[in-house]
Amino acid sequence: MTEKEVTRSLQIIRRGVDSLIHEEELRAKLKTGKPLIVKLGADPSAADIHLGHVVVLKKLRDFQDLGHDIRFLIGDFTATIGDPSGRSKTRPALSRQQISENAKTYQKQIYKILNPQQTSIQFNSHWSNPLSLRDALEMAGKVTVARIIERDDFMKRYKAGKPISLSEFFYPILQGFDSVMMKADVELGGSDQTFNLLFARELMKAYAMPSEVIITMPLLEGLDGVNKMSKSLGNYVGVFDEPNNMFGKIMSLPDSLILRYCQLLSNFPMAKIKDMQLALEQGENPRTLKISLAKNIVSMLHHPKAASLAEEQFIRIFSKREMPLDTPSISLEAETTLLDVLMNTKDFSSKSEIRRLIHAKAVKINSQPVADEKQLLKPGQSLQIKVGKRRFYKIL
Repeated sequence: MTEKEVTRSLQIIRRGVDSLIHEEELRAKLKTGKPLIVKLGADPSAADIHLGHVVVLKKLRDFQDLGHDIRFLIGDFTATIGDPSGRSKTRPALSRQQISENAKTYQKQIYKILNPQQTSIQFNSHWSNPLSLRDALEMAGKVTVARIIERDDFMKRYKAGKPISLSEFFYPILQGFDSVMMKADVELGGSDQTFNLLFARELMKAYAMPSEVIITMPLLEGLDGVNKMSKSLGNYVGVFDEPNNMFGKIMSLPDSLILRYCQLLSNFPMAKIKDMQLALEQGENPRTLKISLAKNIVSMLHHPKAASLAEEQFIRIFSKREMPLDTPSISLEAETTLLDVLMNTKDFSSKSEIRRLIHAKAVKINSQPVADEKQLLKPGQSLQIKVGKRRFYKIL
């Protein structure tokens, strides 16, 4: 590979990166002209992937588009231990059945970003299950306790007198062993994975192998603009969210995160992002830029036509204050309370949830907030019900 080609590749690879360890090593690997083995590992600890995961997957796609050998590793073995990164206590182990179910959904979701024909999916149980106790002890013999407890998570728990299981010590060892078995040239991960990734470099040296280059990506803030995107916090956009919902969620993003999301998630060239930054500084309405961002992300994860339809629906609802074209109709056969009507839609988890929404004045009939959950709705009435920002119903 020529120096010009290497420079161009590095320019693409550097976009949005939190850290690159070490760039001179990556440059040397690229100069050989051989496709690099690029690894991204994920423990199937949850069923769904959200935009926070897409940040790293898009970097993997960058390497894929540059012609490198992409290996997506599903940590079905390490998931039985649980990654201690950022944990203040031992993570409960997942069952084999749950791991298997989550792994299947991962395989479907990653192809929203990656080219399936050019992606190799591997499972670390393939080489970890056959390990004997002798093998495990030999592996552990290449690591010092001092190095393990350098980890901030472990040290905090140790000083606080909180239990740390020996199996947790094995997590970074086994993750590093994955890199040994895969002969990885490059490994990607979130910035919270830095300790594990650095550990892999050391273990590869202990096995007399060239160390992998590490690339970490920033952790993406969620829709609240404060916390890391997380399903448990409800501040996430799921990869499988339907287009209208995905578009609406992105439009609720704080203005302060528009450019960050553009850089980490969109397919916009950096020159366009710089123009967007200048436009914001000169007083451009952030809503206009958010529409462009939402269309770009929905197009990437669904289809350009779906993105255009989602934009039309958003403008119809939030600008023109009209009902969505696909609003479900409810035909009543007898007088029914509002609470029962909403519960029968199957869109709510419980009557308690509906009551909370009513008390928060988030339920409106013909644009007027409802105060009484027992309000009667009669057959033949023509009513429009709106719940929150994105749920609509017609009563016929």
